[in-house]
Amino acid sequence: MNTDKILAEAIAKDYAPKDNSKIIALKKLDNKAKLPATIFTYSFGIVAALVFGTGMCLAMRVIGSGMAGMVLGIIIGIIGMIGCAVNYPIYKKLLEKGKAKYAYEIVQLAREIADK
Repeated sequence: MNTDKILAEAIAKDYAPKDNSKIIALKKLDNKAKLPATIFTYSFGIVAALVFGTGMCLAMRVIGSGMAGMVLGIIIGIIGMIGCAVNYPIYKKLLEKGKAKYAYEIVQLAREIADK
């Protein structure tokens, strides 16, 4: 088995003109089903991590001072930690909804392509 040949064919396939519009439509539907969940997850994860980091900075007195700042930092850190913890389950639910929304169209189009 020549792995160089397989790799070269795989790369060439990416650059070859795609005549089959059904495959392009199938990829677009797949992206349409997954993209909202991915965008939300990245955005929510970044915000939750920043909240967690801000809370930790307050708790360790890197920013702010006094006992009130430390307590506030712990509370903010816990909120950020909870946000980070629930991010993946939220992603899974959003992905299921997106897949369920476009499942019929994707399956029909995939069957048309497979039957060809």
